[in-house]
Amino acid sequence: MTGPVPLSGATLDRLPDGVARPSYDRSALTPGIVHIGVGGFHRAHQAMYLDRLMEEGQAHDWAIVGVGTMPGDVRMRDALRAQDYLFTLVVKHPDGRLEPRVLGGMVDYLFAPEDPEAVLDAMTDPRVRIVSLTITEGGYHVNQVTGDFDPDDPVLQSDLDSPGSPRSAFGLITEALRRRRTAGTAPFTVMSCDNLPGNGDVARATIGAFAALQDERGDGAEPLAPWLAEHVAFPNAMVDRITPVTSPEDVAALAERFGVQDAWPVVCEPFTQWVLEDHFPTGRPAFERAGAQVVDDVVPYELMKLRLLNASHQALCYLGYLSGYRYAHEVCQDPLFVRFLLGYMEHEATPTLPEVPGVDLETYRHELVERFANPEVRDTLARLCAESSDRIPKWLVPVIRHNLRHGGQIESSALVVASWARYAEGVDEQGEPIEVVDRFREKVMAAAARQGEEPLAFLEDESFFGDLRHDERFTTAYAACLSSLHEKGARATLEDHVGA
Repeated sequence: MTGPVPLSGATLDRLPDGVARPSYDRSALTPGIVHIGVGGFHRAHQAMYLDRLMEEGQAHDWAIVGVGTMPGDVRMRDALRAQDYLFTLVVKHPDGRLEPRVLGGMVDYLFAPEDPEAVLDAMTDPRVRIVSLTITEGGYHVNQVTGDFDPDDPVLQSDLDSPGSPRSAFGLITEALRRRRTAGTAPFTVMSCDNLPGNGDVARATIGAFAALQDERGDGAEPLAPWLAEHVAFPNAMVDRITPVTSPEDVAALAERFGVQDAWPVVCEPFTQWVLEDHFPTGRPAFERAGAQVVDDVVPYELMKLRLLNASHQALCYLGYLSGYRYAHEVCQDPLFVRFLLGYMEHEATPTLPEVPGVDLETYRHELVERFANPEVRDTLARLCAESSDRIPKWLVPVIRHNLRHGGQIESSALVVASWARYAEGVDEQGEPIEVVDRFREKVMAAAARQGEEPLAFLEDESFFGDLRHDERFTTAYAACLSSLHEKGARATLEDHVGA
């Protein structure tokens, strides 16, 4: 018996029949997109849409050059390079069926700290017309409440001082645009694919602010920021596909069940959605032919997703973890949690939304719970609990603020914030340690440690919560929830809440 086939360009024809693979000529592809932040989501989403188009004989001049900027990206670079930048996307259906396909639209992967000039060469290539981003919510360095750009990160400071040798996403983008302007090459479009309200607008504001700071420190050369504001497009987008972290079991299943040895496959749910603002002055792939929605106004769709799907992930993850669950599907197969999630979505999140063209929100809410309950995806609560300080302020706090202004319900939202505060204490209800993963871990956990004596300590950080600490209606509900979590535990608290 032969073993699994190692994935590479030379072995595509040897893959077992049950594995779909590119039928297009990869040697004829030319780069059109540079993507910064090649993680699971990008590979399960944007790269998948592009592969669909390439299968139709289109977009062969829009191949992807991946770029990593973080230390952990070396591993991804090495894995993809060894496979000729091929990887397997495995769709996990609720009935247990796995649907693997090898995607071939990526043609290179560059690690910026090792060779920033190679990245700049790729970005200044006139054939490249889009630079796209999945750098996480925290990667935009935005104050959560004011929305102002925060340049204090040491890597950003280094790029401000030495713009010719950038290491950050912002430094690379601004230097590449500077060089394109100098060469008379049309600027590329910057396309954010991160979970941010108005992600294109945020990218425009933060990259523009970074360029302005560079201009202030410059040597008298023509400023870049005004030119960038006038000539560079930043379309907004809403992106959606649950993409859990690839596990060793996923790698093993692909090898054992399908005969493919892939160092880093990506797994995802069947559902996918991409709503994209049509603002690409130098052109774009025909993503709508691959299933994307190209619209004039993305805002209603992105608010729907952020306040229903993303905020509901936060609503289930802390309470679920404290109740003893470890996976999202376990939580969403529990009728108590389903009632809580549907109640939050219907009574607190939905009233804050504008009309969403073509979407029945009641159907959407129930579909979300069904997606969360997919047992094959095995999305961990630890993943959903991570980086909460970048998520709660953007996804849930706007719901709370809207409902406080308009006299709406805030009790479920208060319980979610209180459950984050309880989780951030770093110990579960059985006395076992919780690994709190957050870029602001120290100050989040320090605030949580004080709340036994100071019940509102967790709300004091205005960079997360603004002035919610001073709203008596919210703090009363929050304090009652936090007290119940300490005295009764998460499940009993949720039972009281749903019963009420």
